[in-house]
Amino acid sequence: MATTAFAINPELTAVAIGYKNRDIDMIADIVLPRILTPKKFAYTKYNQADGYTVPSTRVGRKSDPTMVDFGGIIVNDECVDFGLDDLVPNDEIEAWNAMDKPETAVSPLAKSTSLLTGLVLLDREIRVAGTVFSAGSYSGSNQATLSGTGQWSDFANSNPLDALLAALDVPLFRPNTVVLGQAVWTKLRQHPRVIQAANASAQTGGAITRQQLADLLEVRDVVVGTGFVNTARRGQAATFARVWGKHCALLYVGTDLANADQPCFGFTAQFGDRIAMTMQSSKGLRGGQQIRSGESVKEVISANDAGYFFQNAVA
Repeated sequence: MATTAFAINPELTAVAIGYKNRDIDMIADIVLPRILTPKKFAYTKYNQADGYTVPSTRVGRKSDPTMVDFGGIIVNDECVDFGLDDLVPNDEIEAWNAMDKPETAVSPLAKSTSLLTGLVLLDREIRVAGTVFSAGSYSGSNQATLSGTGQWSDFANSNPLDALLAALDVPLFRPNTVVLGQAVWTKLRQHPRVIQAANASAQTGGAITRQQLADLLEVRDVVVGTGFVNTARRGQAATFARVWGKHCALLYVGTDLANADQPCFGFTAQFGDRIAMTMQSSKGLRGGQQIRSGESVKEVISANDAGYFFQNAVA
């Protein structure tokens, strides 16, 4: 028996779960990987000194080993519901059912679900970008604001490779992932000093690949956020801006770390699967199907000292 006015539609839920923007557009699931949790969940914020303060480990012939107390803090949190609705009129559904169409044709209900899911995921991308590219998400010594000749868009004076290598040595947990906005990546990959280092030559022209940068920095991933969002109000001419701005973050992240409750910069708690639901609507002359697509998640920064942030990396 349904416990909601909306009936969960397995076919549309499959569309919602399977919906996936291009990898080059959406990076939220890489930056703050998802782990399944209850609606209300808890995670541990560790005392970093506990893992590096060594007590006496010598044990006397008739004595007990030194007792160690780890002082992590249990943080209670809760997943938040995010979703959107759309109304598909019955006359559109009936017209689609009656028309001759190829087997690959997408129904109005499935199309609506895809569009709704895309907007829900774009909203998540904006939330993650706003959190990860925020100075408040990092400890005070794990960040730098660049300006003038220090910005990586100044090819003559800046040295981004030196800056990145030095920053990677700051966190106690060495970052394994570099996160860049597209504007930063465009400049960084063309920077003469980076090109020279990647090619081990005096060559200063051209551009490097993400893998070349990952090899130079000895990190697992270099991910670039390329998605756009319309920043204009509804009804106004569209104004598109990059979701991930002109910043760079170095993070220690991974689904395996979060699932094992190990220290990592952050993760996304997810309650259940992404879902799509339908409900009969009386709106319009012939009524329609109201579609709802959404998910229950919470983005968490669990160790703000497991990352490093460059604000305004390029002009």
